[in-house]
Order: sequence, then structure tokens, then C-alpha cells
Amino acid sequence: MNTTLRHWKEAATLILAAGRRLAPAGLTSRTPEAPGSPLASSCGRSHLPHTSAFDYDVLLLKRSSKSGFMPNAYVFPGGKVDSSDFSGEWLDIFKSFGDSPSFGLRSVTQPAESRPPMFATDRLSLGSPVPGEVAFRICALRETFEECGVLLAVSKQDEKGVLLKGTEATRATSEVHGLCSSSSELSRWRTLVMQNSSNFLRMCRELQLLPNIWALHEWSNWLTPVAGYSAARFDTAFFICCLHETPQTLQDEREIVRCQWSTPSEVLQSYQAQEVWIPPPQFYELSRMCRFPSLNDLHNFSSQRATKGCEHWLPVVVQEDEHHISVLPGDKLYPLDTSGTTQVETSTDPQLEEPQDNTALHRMVILNPYSTTVQITIKPKYNHLLPVIKPTSAHDAQSQL
Repeated sequence: MNTTLRHWKEAATLILAAGRRLAPAGLTSRTPEAPGSPLASSCGRSHLPHTSAFDYDVLLLKRSSKSGFMPNAYVFPGGKVDSSDFSGEWLDIFKSFGDSPSFGLRSVTQPAESRPPMFATDRLSLGSPVPGEVAFRICALRETFEECGVLLAVSKQDEKGVLLKGTEATRATSEVHGLCSSSSELSRWRTLVMQNSSNFLRMCRELQLLPNIWALHEWSNWLTPVAGYSAARFDTAFFICCLHETPQTLQDEREIVRCQWSTPSEVLQSYQAQEVWIPPPQFYELSRMCRFPSLNDLHNFSSQRATKGCEHWLPVVVQEDEHHISVLPGDKLYPLDTSGTTQVETSTDPQLEEPQDNTALHRMVILNPYSTTVQITIKPKYNHLLPVIKPTSAHDAQSQL
């Protein structure tokens, strides 16, 4: 756990997708068009897939109106890292994986110098023998258990299967414990974990469980911008996990007041209809998921792509009269200095980059809390997906500078 951060607190979140029915007749397995191909132009797909095209739902949790951070928002499960997530006691829980780097997680090929700081930081120098890649997954799994009662774990009896089969089989072998269908003992443990995060480690030890870190695939890294909805700011690792079946959920009635399973397109349509509010990172990631109506395709893509790494995204706000633009890395307005204090007030800021490509766009235009549009003309890094977005004309782009 990095206690030296000046502006952000480290956190982790889990995009949890789960199968709900057989794919409709005629729905074939698809892979996303490669960036730069005719079908994956700068605008990407120009419409959302119909909800009937999806054979899976994604889990969103409604935050309490009393929450100090994004009240009433629908978000993915997750939360702030606890020191126990980096506890050296996890070495004993994962002792069968002691000879494998990062407890058996696959290596990421992204160059060390371009890795997000939360992953690149030497945790040994901070006093923890647990790598960040492991601790942030433990955090995401713990928070998911606390907030909605879903525990993704592998029994100690099955750990040999994980060792033999490797991470490619994690979706098939993942053991899912849903509170509503489980024993009262698990419910008791959940209460204890909510009272003290370190009880998650104690629970795993006493119940002979391994948090299924291998089923979580690295997806993205978002930071709360300076101009946010709260003074709290987080550096958050986003992971994704695909399950064959939808587990039962139960909100904690503390931070979370509702659990909702919906297709990505359903969520986006509800957002546009002002029925739910989702923060910008959720909007962006759900738009990316709309490229995969098939759960199997989503799982295969996320599992294979995860070894490429991810970008460090700190949105920078450009304030306009009637709206604001959340500028992302690669955009022609993205500033050189993103040390944690940068906030672009106008498009004439002297610190702005002078990119070789003056048409480079990577931004979210937010007209009001329920009207967000993604504009992107750049190629996503690390083999990632373009979001499904509305076409953007050159005139529209220029009018929003």
C-alpha cells in the first residue's frame, strides 16, 4: 500500500460480466475490427447493439445517497485499497504459488517505463512482499464480496488444477459463492469483513480458500480528475472477469443500496433516458464492452489482451460555457504536465501539447450529467477496444475546442 501518494488513494474495481441465456439464433462469434480498418474508423461503431444481441449482463451497484463519493451513482464493485491487501500473510495463503512470479499471474509485456505507476511501483521498497498486480486483485475481490456478497474463490483442494491448467482455464474453474444461496457462515464472514478488511485474509485462511486472482484480467487504469465530483481522488485499477452464470447478489445496505444486472447497452440507454447516472469511466468502459455482445468473445479478448498492459488515464477538464470536455491521453489538447494539479480552463493554455497530428481526438464531451459523447480518432494502445460511439464530424469537433 503506497502511503506516499500526494493526490490520490489507490483503489481497485471489478467489471463483472455473467452469462444469462443462450446466444440468439444467428448470433455468431465476433472479434472487434482492428483499429485502422474500414469498420473501425475514428468513429467506430455508430450505434449500440440491441440488448437482445447480448448473452450476458454486467453488474452495477447503486451507491447510497449519503455516500461522500459519487452519491446515487451506478458503478462497478470496488473500493479503496486496505493495508491488509498487501499483507505478507498472503504469502502463506498462496504458498503453493511461491515459485511463480506474481503468484502465478501471467507476465505483462508492456515496457516497465510505460506501466502505470500503481503497477510499476516496487512494493518491496514500501515494505510489502505482495506485488501490486496481486494486491489490487485481492482488493477488487474483497470489495466485491463486501458490497454485493459475491465471492470469487478457489478452494485449496482445487489449487492444483489452477497450477496445472494455468490462467486460460480460470473462467471455467472459477468457484462463485453467492451469499443468498450460501451458508450463514459466509454471511457471518461478510459482516466481519465489512467491519474490518483484514478479516478477508482471516476468512480465506480459515475456510481454506484462495481469492481467484487468476480470473481477473487487467483492463484499464483511471484517475479521478482535479475537477471531480468530490474532494476524494482515486488511482483505480480496473479488472474484468467473465462468469458462466449470474451469481446471486445482496447489497450491503451501507454504501450500496441496489445491485443491478443489465446488458451494457441497457445501462447506456437508461443513462441517456436519465433513469440512472453513471460516472464517465463507467460510460467509457460500457461503450467498449458493446463491441462484444458475446460473453465468450469478451472473455477471450480480455484474457488475451490483458498481457499487453494498459494506459494511465488522468482526465483533464477543459471548461466551456455550457459544457465541459474531459480530455484523455492522445488528444491534441492533452497537457504535458499531469502531475496532479493540472486543470485546463481554456483551450489556449500555454502548457498544451503541439501534437504532430492536429486532428487527434480522445475526449468525452459532457453537456450535462446525462449527456456524454466519446470522440476518438486515435488508435487505442495495448490492443484495446474503441468504444461504440456516435459519429463525430470535423465541424462538431472544431466547435468544441
